[in-house]
Amino acid sequence: MLSPRTSPTRDIVGLDGLWRFALDSRATAEPWRARLDTPLEAPVPASYNDLFTDPEIRDHVGVVWYQREVRVPRGWSGQRVVLRFGSVTHAAQVYVDDRLVTEHTGGYTPFEADLTDVVAPGAEFRLTAGVDNRLTNETLPPGTVTTGPDGRPRQSYLHDFYNYAGIARPVRLCSTPRSHVEDITVVTGRDGSAGVVDYLVEAVGGAEEVRVRAVDEAGATVASSTGTEGSLRIEDVTLWRPGAAYLYDLIVELVCPDGKLLDSYTQPFGVRTVEVRGTDFLINGEPFYFTGFGKHEDTPVRGKGHDDAYLVHDFQLLDWTGANSFRTAHYPYAEEVLDFADRHGVVVIDETAAVGLNLGVQGGLTGVPPTPTFAPENFGGVMGDVHAQHLRELIERDKNHPSVVMWCLANEPASNEEGAREYFEPLVELVRKLDPTRPLTYAAVMFATPQNDRIGDLFDVLSINRYYGWYLFTGDLATAETYLEQDLRGWAERFGKPVMMSEYGADTQPGLHSVWDAPWSEEYQSDLLAMYHRVFDRIPAFVGEHVWNFADFQTSAGIHRVDGNKKGVFTRERKPKSAAFALRRRWQGLDGRKPGTPIAEED
Repeated sequence: MLSPRTSPTRDIVGLDGLWRFALDSRATAEPWRARLDTPLEAPVPASYNDLFTDPEIRDHVGVVWYQREVRVPRGWSGQRVVLRFGSVTHAAQVYVDDRLVTEHTGGYTPFEADLTDVVAPGAEFRLTAGVDNRLTNETLPPGTVTTGPDGRPRQSYLHDFYNYAGIARPVRLCSTPRSHVEDITVVTGRDGSAGVVDYLVEAVGGAEEVRVRAVDEAGATVASSTGTEGSLRIEDVTLWRPGAAYLYDLIVELVCPDGKLLDSYTQPFGVRTVEVRGTDFLINGEPFYFTGFGKHEDTPVRGKGHDDAYLVHDFQLLDWTGANSFRTAHYPYAEEVLDFADRHGVVVIDETAAVGLNLGVQGGLTGVPPTPTFAPENFGGVMGDVHAQHLRELIERDKNHPSVVMWCLANEPASNEEGAREYFEPLVELVRKLDPTRPLTYAAVMFATPQNDRIGDLFDVLSINRYYGWYLFTGDLATAETYLEQDLRGWAERFGKPVMMSEYGADTQPGLHSVWDAPWSEEYQSDLLAMYHRVFDRIPAFVGEHVWNFADFQTSAGIHRVDGNKKGVFTRERKPKSAAFALRRRWQGLDGRKPGTPIAEED
């Protein structure tokens, strides 16, 4: 699915702004059939939970309704009209006037509706979206809905971030020609100093010819071809590199036999290669060491709503710390985030919303013995098919981003349990078929050890989440260091693959200080990270470190969290804790090299 872009043949009308808003319990049985009778308005894009002071809205479980009027530009006569939602958390039903035009399940990938035969240029229509935030054992992330003593539904879930809901990403009305470019796939390689760009174009309609050309940042055409499938060669190519992004444009045109332009679409791309060789992770044939964070789409008031101001500021803070990468924990981020990473040379590990596939975590928190995670009545039934669809939509959306160097199939699954291999093996096969160019990983939970993990050999990079010194051996960093090194060496020795730390950290209350190893103090967070870094530097197979977390984030209420997760090295408002300065001292100037590696002399 191509991202919406304007071109000589395409236009976009943004539908962001204030929409009428109502809970299903306060709306009519069929609210799409008339103007929504409500005093409330909600901004799009934004999560709705933190906008209002009404606790019934914040804690609502079920469907809410958004509505607005839309006028189709009168100049769109003869054009195809497409409605596109960047994401709706977690399921959507969309109506144009009285007609259901599309449905979608999955809160973090886009979906479209073709309105060409439904609306008329120059005319206005009523757009209504029903948004359902419920999580079950057939959704990703999974959850459980129960009925409380008061008869109201209650939502529980296994992931440690708040279940924000709403229309969290931009909504657009787009025009394309009836004969149009439907999809583009770009795969890049190198041949000496030249770049090789393989492309595949899917076109719809009666075009006689497909013209393709690559244009550099100066606007010069550097290669061209014809046909829906082919290869371009760019001599003296400028590579896309971490910290030094360079993007070309692939301009695809559909042309009539008389030379008339039917459609034009521009796909940015970067020429770079990614490879795992032995225990090295290579970008453009050079060893790359990940420094950065697990993040969240989480800001005050807007929740998971996309915000360009926070986008720019967060990337500035990444650069300030010396971070070169991040993981989209624990779901695909907005397309605008990846576009920005492409333009600024930030490396991305792209993750699905498969978090919570581990009933052992629930047992560890409650003391109740867990049921098997992959039993048919839990996640061993239809969840595999749901997971596969999430992977298809993720790869379809993000396959052309040079910043994306690895797919992460899941966060902290029960990879130590019976049934894990049967669950993950077909998913790994699917992803390798959909995209054979990028390595694969998953983030291993604490319960999965080098001795009992059942799936590590299926993947290319071992990403390990560990909290020695926090959840285990709290306040005892000396013992934690011994166990951490033993653990990581075990993964490296058993599998012989690159190992990186995908999560490590400690909750920290900003402003709390201590001369002792006092958990929750800013000094303890810095000391814990330093202990981990000493271990990383002693393991040859180690290829990266992603601190958990970039910034504090909101979680569900409970005794385990006080106003959210405080493992950020920045506060939720993006103020630095002491650990941010410690990371800056470690990461600044590394340029993708492992700490302690000498800078190679230039020829």
